[in-house]
Amino acid sequence: MPAEDSRAAPGPSAIEQVVERMEAIARGLPAQDGVACFNDLYLAVTRAVAVEAGADGFEDVAFLAALDVVFADIYFDAVDADERMERVAHAWKPLFQARARPKVAAIQFALAGLNAHINHDLSLALVETFLQRGLRPDRDSPQHRDYLRVNALLERVQEQVKARFAVGLVGVADAALGRLDDLVAAWSVAHARDAAWTNAEALWALRPLPELARDYREKLGRLVELAGWGLLTPTL
Repeated sequence: MPAEDSRAAPGPSAIEQVVERMEAIARGLPAQDGVACFNDLYLAVTRAVAVEAGADGFEDVAFLAALDVVFADIYFDAVDADERMERVAHAWKPLFQARARPKVAAIQFALAGLNAHINHDLSLALVETFLQRGLRPDRDSPQHRDYLRVNALLERVQEQVKARFAVGLVGVADAALGRLDDLVAAWSVAHARDAAWTNAEALWALRPLPELARDYREKLGRLVELAGWGLLTPTL
């Protein structure tokens, strides 16, 4: 596919449908549910990216829109599997299995979801989107430059949403707040997204070796699962 074809956008309705699905998920869950906490953060981020992309501030809006949809679909697959009482992917197990765990702050659930979605799902979504758009993971490309620009936006939105979560921490013991501060400070969207791009490059290179690629994805999922359980250690 010619490079210029990658700018043929899938249409604004695609991202709107993603937002509508997240809104539907939110309506079906109590606010204190762990998945609802992550969904709240993800919904705010998706809306913000859609607004920024609509302002024509990116080089390849079509790629970002397509990536947004493919990326979200992986999360929706986990939601659907859980609703059908089927096994969710390793990366998502901590959030879905511990969604009602006591003494876990809402921000921890949100970070556990980010861990699964960025550290695992994003690399898979990148590879799928590159294939769909006839592109490749080139760091000297409009797609990678846009990808880096999104980091700053995500950091801003994450800070805004975390401020909402912090309201529920009023009156919590100082020691617990200190542990939560350390946990939140250790999380970096930019670092996680950089690692996701690197994992996408590795998966792209492993395409001629499907068995090795499957093993790589399996090990990545289990590693992210381990990190997720750590993020959900009771702190309150």
